[in-house]
Amino acid sequence: MVGAQFTPGRGDTAPLPRIPAEPPSRRAGGPLLKAAGLVAVAVVAGLVWWLVRGGSSDEAPPSAQSTAKEFQFVVSDGPVAATDCAANSYSQVKQFFTQHPCQRLSRALYTTSSGASRALVSVAVVTMSTPEDAQQLKKLADTDGTGNVNDLVRDGTAKIPGAPKLADGDYLSRVTGASVTIVLSAFFDGHADEATLQRISKEALDLAPGA
Repeated sequence: MVGAQFTPGRGDTAPLPRIPAEPPSRRAGGPLLKAAGLVAVAVVAGLVWWLVRGGSSDEAPPSAQSTAKEFQFVVSDGPVAATDCAANSYSQVKQFFTQHPCQRLSRALYTTSSGASRALVSVAVVTMSTPEDAQQLKKLADTDGTGNVNDLVRDGTAKIPGAPKLADGDYLSRVTGASVTIVLSAFFDGHADEATLQRISKEALDLAPGA
């Protein structure tokens, strides 16, 4: 189907197409968070209040970046940088890297707490040659049973007593240009709280070690 045509008038230019941002993704079939929607509502409400108050050019409207973080992250190990992603991954993701070598890999581990429970969080940033390769990697890693980049506990780099198996915890990914950020999080001592882990993973996306 051919869309409506735009006929520029004198002094007009044709409008540029809008490119939607890529949202973070969990493993295929996982639940989606509603936090982003709540933040958007809060920002809109704040903007309306600012306009009602007669905000001037000297007073900037509120932004989503001013939202307070729920969790405090402490570096437990890393960041560890590498350029051979195939050597630091497994299963189909490893095979993907043999055909599409990455440019850089940075991995780190963090700990954070929710009440009396403590969680371990892995954040890996993979920089590919092109945005197209990054999209392919994200699609593959987002699918269950296809493997992943090794976290620092899995490959033996980090020695953390009682460390949980992160591959069995929460998964979240985000692509930005040619880079893919992959987050894994799990509670120590077998504690289970999926909703809290999802919020932890979402905030951990912004840690991006060595990006």
